[in-house]
Amino acid sequence: MATAPAAEHPHTGAMSPVAFRVAAREQDTVDTWTVTLEPVSGPGPSIGPGQFMMVYAFGIGEVPISVSGTPGVPGPVVLTVRSVGAVSAAICASEPGAVLGLRGPFGTTWPVEAAAGGDVVVVAGGIGLAPLRPVVLHALARRGDYERVTVIYGARTPEDRLYVEELERWREAAEVAVTVDAAGPDWPGPVGFVAKLVSRADIRPARATAFVCGPEIMMTTSIDALLAHGVPPERIQVSMERHMDCGVGLCGHCQLGPTLICRDGPVYGYPEIAPWMEVREL
Repeated sequence: MATAPAAEHPHTGAMSPVAFRVAAREQDTVDTWTVTLEPVSGPGPSIGPGQFMMVYAFGIGEVPISVSGTPGVPGPVVLTVRSVGAVSAAICASEPGAVLGLRGPFGTTWPVEAAAGGDVVVVAGGIGLAPLRPVVLHALARRGDYERVTVIYGARTPEDRLYVEELERWREAAEVAVTVDAAGPDWPGPVGFVAKLVSRADIRPARATAFVCGPEIMMTTSIDALLAHGVPPERIQVSMERHMDCGVGLCGHCQLGPTLICRDGPVYGYPEIAPWMEVREL
């Protein structure tokens, strides 16, 4: 299954940040916030599921952030950001009214519409649920277009789970399974790796299209479990993460094998990226 092409981004000048104002900011975990941004002037961009924005904290720097909001609808830009460095910390600390710069959207998209008529299987680890949230939102908004919708998600601890209340709401129309790496006695759910939940899941290989994002070792083991179920490799989509500085394929910092993730990804069909996922040094 071919990965969907990148949507043409709506702003003039792919290297020129456009001013967006923070409209809302909600803390998800101890180090992760979801920030809603609205353009200071003009309409908001229409962003495909899986695409990313280059986000500029003025005076500090710029980082790529996957979009976690409703896909394909012009309007506010929703970003779920983990504070891991100076720029992401500044973004997470931006109160409503603060102004950030955005470039994009960039990158390929999850081909969720191509899965219509069959099953959608979302497999996410940690912050990897953020770029997969648009897939779930799309599938649930068009629930009649899909048969089974399954969400399998893993976090380090119960406190590190994203979108806790939303995960519960998704259970009304989807099968949702959540595991954690470590938990105290109050945690009622499973403890263990995401791949174990994938192995136990009721997946119909002839009907399923799988969308996978998270730490690379989690993706590798989860893909192995999907393949063991009999899901064809061409029906597995993955989103890769690498350091991206330009977003338009010029700087080369996000090179993975022969591909530049900002230009050719971040979403790939698994057969295309499999040889490079198997090389640990890359």
